[in-house]
Formats: sequence, C-alpha cells, structure tokens
Amino acid sequence: MKKLSLLYVFLVLLTISACSGQCIKGDCSNGYGTYTYANGNKYVGEWKDDKLHGQGTYTYANGDKYVGEFKDDKQHGQGTYTYANGDKYVGEFKDGKRHGQGTYTFASGEFAGNKYVGGWKDDKLHGQGTYTWADGNEYVGEYKDGNEHGQGTHTWADGRQYIGGYKDGKKHGQGTATDTDGTVYKGIWENGKIVELN
Repeated sequence: MKKLSLLYVFLVLLTISACSGQCIKGDCSNGYGTYTYANGNKYVGEWKDDKLHGQGTYTYANGDKYVGEFKDDKQHGQGTYTYANGDKYVGEFKDGKRHGQGTYTFASGEFAGNKYVGGWKDDKLHGQGTYTWADGNEYVGEYKDGNEHGQGTHTWADGRQYIGGYKDGKKHGQGTATDTDGTVYKGIWENGKIVELN
C-alpha cells in the first residue's frame, strides 16, 4: 500500500511537471530566459517575479508568433502578432488584447488583401480608423465595437461615395451619397437605407 501511494505521488508530480513545462535556459524568474511549455509553445525573453514581463518572443505550437512587450504574463505595450495563416497585427496591446493604435493586414481567406489602420479596444476596431479592401473600396471614419459607428466616408472603387452617419455598421442618420453618374442624394438614413430626402 505504501509503494502504491509513493507511485501515485510520483505520477502526480510528473504530470504537473509535464503540463507546466520547464525553463531550459537562463533565468525564468527574474531575468532573461527560455521556457518551453508542454503544449509545444515557447517563450524567449524577459521575466519578473516568475512572469513574462518586458521584451520577449512567444511562439505558439499552431504557428502563431508574438514579438513585443509583456506585463504580468500578458501581451502589453507595443508588439507584432503574426498568425499562422499570414495575417499580421502591428501595434498596441493591453492585458493580452489589441488595444490602442494598430495595423491589421489580412493575408488569406475571404479578407485577403484587406487592411485596417486605426484604433482598437478589447480586440475590436474602435475609434478613428481606415479600412481598405483589396478591391479598392475604402472606409475612413469612426468605429465602435468592431463596426462602423459615428461619422465616416465610404468610397467605392467605381466612384460611388457616402459621407455621413453610421450605426452598428450601417448608414444611419444624416448623410450624402454620390452615385457613379454624379447624382447626389442628401437625406436621412436608417439601417443602411435612405428614408427621407432633403
């Protein structure tokens, strides 16, 4: 029975060690060190009080990579996050989320070639920004919680343009639209559709 208990304790300790990973080089408490995690992730950089803190590079097993500042084990400050699919974010982070000013470039999928430059809050487009589509369309204006919200200008590659209010990603409020033939429509918009001409 005693041998079984000792074996059990040994297996528990081995499991904990395997799950948590290990410091393979340097000082992973207060200094500069390399830490490998059991899931295949790897961190090389500065540490403070046993936490990722300062400049470092975090490489994920899935191919993602973050190079930049950390604070209390989270991405915090300036950094570059490159995704395995080629997408890239360069800018500010706060508490592990995109927050502040930053540029996100899409490299693959349905958004390939699109680019956003502007404000972020809690991983969402927020504040003043410019979103450019691969087909030449462009929106310059305000965002809230990931959607066009506030005042903005949307210019299409074919020459059409809308200048005015937005709400939750749709034209809303006072606005002016110009068609490809130069016709101008001024009025009130609701949920993306004009409801009253001025």
